[in-house]
Amino acid sequence: MNIARCLDTIDRLCSRPFPAEHGWSDVGREGPGYFIAEWGAADPDCVQGERTADDVEAFREGIAQLLDARWGANPPWGMLTLRVRGERGEEIPEPWASISAQADDLRIWEAPGTGRWIALGVAHAAGTAGARLVAVVTEVEPE
Repeated sequence: MNIARCLDTIDRLCSRPFPAEHGWSDVGREGPGYFIAEWGAADPDCVQGERTADDVEAFREGIAQLLDARWGANPPWGMLTLRVRGERGEEIPEPWASISAQADDLRIWEAPGTGRWIALGVAHAAGTAGARLVAVVTEVEPE
């Protein structure tokens, strides 16, 4: 994985207009008010071979350190509460509903002056090859 390319993608998503409909962009899923980018073992920015969850977690923390320096450090935000609320029938807005089903915790920042939130997590979806780094850029405030 390449930290500079991941940061460039996050920066581009922070300035790109959000789509009106749900769909796919050049970096992953998108919808009204959000983008979700994913990087995994099959991504051209990754080193050949399978990445363990520990490798992807370390990579996330490397990016998080740079974003902490930019926007200030925040503690990890656990996804269990959102999952439980969703299971109880509460409507959780996107992209938080999707990301809470994929990652156990997120690192979250608000990009000053943009009205956008940035989140980084490690996704462990069933039926996929290995862990993936997931970046969310959204105007939907975390709940």
